[in-house]
Amino acid sequence: MNENPTKKTSTARSGVPLTFFLLTFALAIPFWVLGEGIGAQLLPGLPVAALMFVCPALAALLLVRRESGSEGAKALLKRAFDFARIKAKAWYAPILLLNPAIAVSSYAVLRLIGTPVPAPKIPILATLTLSAVFFIGAVGEELGWSGYAIEPMQSRWGALRASLLLGAVWAVFHFVALAQAHRSVEWIAWWSIGTVSARVIMVWIYNHTGKSVFGAVLFHAASNVSWQTFPIHGSSFDPRVTGLITAIVAVALVIARPPQADRQSKSPSGGW
Repeated sequence: MNENPTKKTSTARSGVPLTFFLLTFALAIPFWVLGEGIGAQLLPGLPVAALMFVCPALAALLLVRRESGSEGAKALLKRAFDFARIKAKAWYAPILLLNPAIAVSSYAVLRLIGTPVPAPKIPILATLTLSAVFFIGAVGEELGWSGYAIEPMQSRWGALRASLLLGAVWAVFHFVALAQAHRSVEWIAWWSIGTVSARVIMVWIYNHTGKSVFGAVLFHAASNVSWQTFPIHGSSFDPRVTGLITAIVAVALVIARPPQADRQSKSPSGGW
């Protein structure tokens, strides 16, 4: 009797995608070594090791190809542009504007508490170029985090716990690059709070947009653009303020619609 390939894939990806995480980190090692050896920065605050953005997608594609063959890998690649899943176009507002709103709020708070920050300068052409670059980078990450990892985690733990765990892994994945960018331990700790909170928001959006990886990619790219254009080239970016604001937004979303509400309707993803 022929084995059902769909069932095989589902079984292989149930629970925690530990193999995916281990492979992603293993693939990142050459980039960390390269970043340590070169010591240069691609952009202010962005070391060469940031090229590891390809690792989550590469790990996911390797595993999906093993599980489902070349057709499965092609299907995963197409998820990067699955905008048809976003039925209600109003969702593009939080996808694209939530991170800039957090950045503006952070800037306002810094000014309010007397922190000297320069006036923002956001040249249109440079910002559009940054957006294209960070979109590519977000595809490299979100094909793995959102396209491969989050579903089996949600199936086991529900959206909130899954997003917190994935957010923690996502943060740790960047620790070496952040250290190579000469960030302090305190800076990284506050940044991690914002990063885990951002993943909670991203999974919330993902679950409301038909499980669209494209939506997650846009949100991720908008986050990076907001950081790099924060006056000036992110030099005034304060992860304490931005992290706390992002955490407040994440908590507000969870309170507004807790995961338990969806479990009552037997949502297969167990979240929001």
